[in-house]
Amino acid sequence: MFKRFAMVFILSFLFIGSADAATSDYVENNVVTVIDLGATSCIPCKMMAPVLEKVKADYAGKAAVVFIDVWKNPEVGKEFGIQSIPTQIFYNKKGVETQRHQGFLDEESMKTILDQLLSEK
Repeated sequence: MFKRFAMVFILSFLFIGSADAATSDYVENNVVTVIDLGATSCIPCKMMAPVLEKVKADYAGKAAVVFIDVWKNPEVGKEFGIQSIPTQIFYNKKGVETQRHQGFLDEESMKTILDQLLSEK
């Protein structure tokens, strides 16, 4: 029993530590951020590309929009614990993950989430 608990604790610590390291590479304090983890060759990810570009332009200076190709950078996908692509991860101004979405996310839904995060004090 103790061995199982110890193993779960160690694995949890390693996973959380690497996720924090990955986050610090892409998320700045005092900036709302959305990270889209996908691949330039995946069909749903290709559908996300124009949405990301539009949101990036519309929120320039207000929020960061980051795309990471996990097929070209598989270690980053592992660090974020990605199970399917595309996955969008939203962070508040404090750099805390607030939610994840797997699959295609339309522009209106993404903007709603970002507006909510931007309105937080």
